[in-house]
Amino acid sequence: QVQLVESGGGSVQAGGSLRLSCVASGVTDSTYYMGWFRQGPGKEREGVAVISTRVPQAYYADSVKGRFTISRDDAKNTLYLEMNSLEPEDTAMYYCVADQLGHGTGSWDTPARFKHWGQGTQVTVSS
Repeated sequence: QVQLVESGGGSVQAGGSLRLSCVASGVTDSTYYMGWFRQGPGKEREGVAVISTRVPQAYYADSVKGRFTISRDDAKNTLYLEMNSLEPEDTAMYYCVADQLGHGTGSWDTPARFKHWGQGTQVTVSS
């Protein structure tokens, strides 16, 4: 029932900015956290940022702290990831994710915690 559709990816030069959007539908009270994962070429999936659906609580990967900001607009059912000071290392497919109570356990950056995944949007940063 939950559907996540990402947009906003593209190609930018190092130091540039980009804002990703995720339109969510079918999210219920059993959803506690939503966020963004990414997977670069030849790399494992990595948690980028996760935000609570109920309180102003968020988690960030050390590599993006101070550069990326996750936010949500409940009225628009949309999740955002504002990315500033982009680096070539940020090049990856970015996925919007949503959890569901009872689906899985683990730390915030554990992929198995999240039941629902979008199709992804590509971000490419050139130097």
